[in-house]
Amino acid sequence: MELLYEYTELKKTIDYHMDRYYNQDEPEISDYEYDKLMQRLKDIEAQHPEWITPDSPSQKIGGTVKREAGVKVTHNVPMLSIEDVFTEEAVSEWVDKVQNMHPGCSFSVETKIDGLSMSLRYAREQDGMLHLKLAETRGDGLIGEDVTANALVIDDVKRVIDLPYESLELRGEVYMSRDDFERFNEEQERLEKKTAANPRNLAAGTLRQLDTSVTKSRGLKMFIFNVQSGPDEIMESHGKGMDILKTAGVPVVYHKICNTKEEVLAAIDEIGNMRDELPYDIDGAVVKIDHVAYRQEFPAGSKYSSGHIAYKYPPEEKIVTMDDIIVDVGRTGKLTFTGIFHDPQTGKPARLCGTSVSRATLHNQDYITQMNIGIGGEYKLFKSGEIIPKLNGCVKKPEHVFEAPTLCPVCHEALIREEDTADIRCVNPACPAQLTRTVAYFTSLDCMNIMGLGETLVDALIREGYINNYTDIYTLKEHRDELVEKGIIGKEKNTDKLLAAIEKSKENTPDRLLTALGIRNVGKTTAKQIMNYYRSIPELAAADVDELLNIPDIGETTAQCIYDFFHDEADMELINRFEQYGVNMVMPERTGGSDILSGKTIVVTGSFDNYSRKDMEELITSNGGKATGSVSKKTDYLVAGEAAGSKLDKANALGVKVLTIDEFLDMINQ
Repeated sequence: MELLYEYTELKKTIDYHMDRYYNQDEPEISDYEYDKLMQRLKDIEAQHPEWITPDSPSQKIGGTVKREAGVKVTHNVPMLSIEDVFTEEAVSEWVDKVQNMHPGCSFSVETKIDGLSMSLRYAREQDGMLHLKLAETRGDGLIGEDVTANALVIDDVKRVIDLPYESLELRGEVYMSRDDFERFNEEQERLEKKTAANPRNLAAGTLRQLDTSVTKSRGLKMFIFNVQSGPDEIMESHGKGMDILKTAGVPVVYHKICNTKEEVLAAIDEIGNMRDELPYDIDGAVVKIDHVAYRQEFPAGSKYSSGHIAYKYPPEEKIVTMDDIIVDVGRTGKLTFTGIFHDPQTGKPARLCGTSVSRATLHNQDYITQMNIGIGGEYKLFKSGEIIPKLNGCVKKPEHVFEAPTLCPVCHEALIREEDTADIRCVNPACPAQLTRTVAYFTSLDCMNIMGLGETLVDALIREGYINNYTDIYTLKEHRDELVEKGIIGKEKNTDKLLAAIEKSKENTPDRLLTALGIRNVGKTTAKQIMNYYRSIPELAAADVDELLNIPDIGETTAQCIYDFFHDEADMELINRFEQYGVNMVMPERTGGSDILSGKTIVVTGSFDNYSRKDMEELITSNGGKATGSVSKKTDYLVAGEAAGSKLDKANALGVKVLTIDEFLDMINQ
């Protein structure tokens, strides 16, 4: 029974990570870690084939079609995955198996580009050349989505190919170079927007953009790695087909023809040694039977292409020497630790997965102690998910393991370690390290939404002495002429515009103010939920812990944090100042609402003709319901509009009741 339980849980885990990778473009684990989970699943299924069902991850290709991004297309030729192997012994066994049946059979060994698959269909026109007719993503392997408009703005995608065929279908990998990826993230940081996790995720999201100008601006690239269908001339030999395409100006994947097992293994090693030098990411080497007709004799299951295997390289690892440990104070007062290190062989930052790495998060003091982290120590370094640098064990212990300071490194007040946690905090509300981030958070979009008052300007106003805490924002108008003269905000027009935005923010509903106060565990959604139960901030301030626990989804920790905030003398002084400055503390009277959705958790997805997403969420909350952004077992209803996407699929899978807009309106108007 233990094995059956492991198998059941393993299927759930892999399904979760398949969704994160294929549908959300936000993987949480590395390909290597994912592959190990899948290999364990297959091992169990080999022992118990009677447990295998069609919905097992081993029987699925992974993605679901993202209907919100394009029109569904049924593939002419299924776009299947490639079976992974993890050892050179497994490669050797497979090559031997093929050559035992076909002595002298050759193989193509190729780079496995880390991107997303796209197929291209071409047809002959009157000029005698092949013209692009359709580009489609892989989707679930049988049905993908039409992304022709976006494919046409990718330079590597040939609109016309000068080959004398009636038709041709090619499959390739769309990817983003590391340089283009870094340029994108630099621009996002400059604009204070969310950065992308890795090139593969960004490429996937870019190809599915509805605005082709966005796709064009991000510089996607593509390599062709297979001929899906075409005449015998290009289909007989895979290597010959790639060479024909290359001569016709089509970018094709790096490939090397090998005749022996030893040559195949040498080519795999050669590609492995290229990884650091390539301008794009690869996640393995593909070995293909070159003689295409032989491939069907070597099937690997319903989800895998016949006649192929993919050798997956283990995560790259380097030894680094610790040079320094930097202690910072976050917005909430929590200490953060960052290790600074170098590659002892080069004296420079370590090269890992194609990037230079010189620092990694050290989490907390417990982690530092357990890992024996200190100046001069040597540690294994790898990238979790090939994205985030992490230490992976101590190789050489330092003379002294690092110990966190007892005083705040910024304000020099005593630090406290919270009971039953590894967190060390500065609890001085006037700590300068927290002030810039605290005030910038207060003014941000989800809080008081004061446009133009970002972290850079906040920092300047703090340096000049105009802001000592976030209530001082509402006294800036008293210094208007001074601010204009110094040009801190800008000239008269910009200064007056910002001061007007500050005044306007006083009219915000109290749930925004509650979010902006930065109480631990009280974010935007929780603040809205709380203010559905209280008429005003002063009324909330008078609540005790037991009363707060009666609010759905408010646990003991959150309730205690709220209570402690409103019973701290310094914090209440700030609340009193907000009242004096005219900041709204009272919730508006509910009009046209009801409690008909009380206790119900509802998710909205897709688009609606007469309602914005915000309108829909306000209808839910004004009628007593809870509006959330993700579907789970706790979701009572999903309201689905046009192009509902993956949330609709998840709701159906979990048995969540799905409502149309008309059904939802009927429910709240009955």
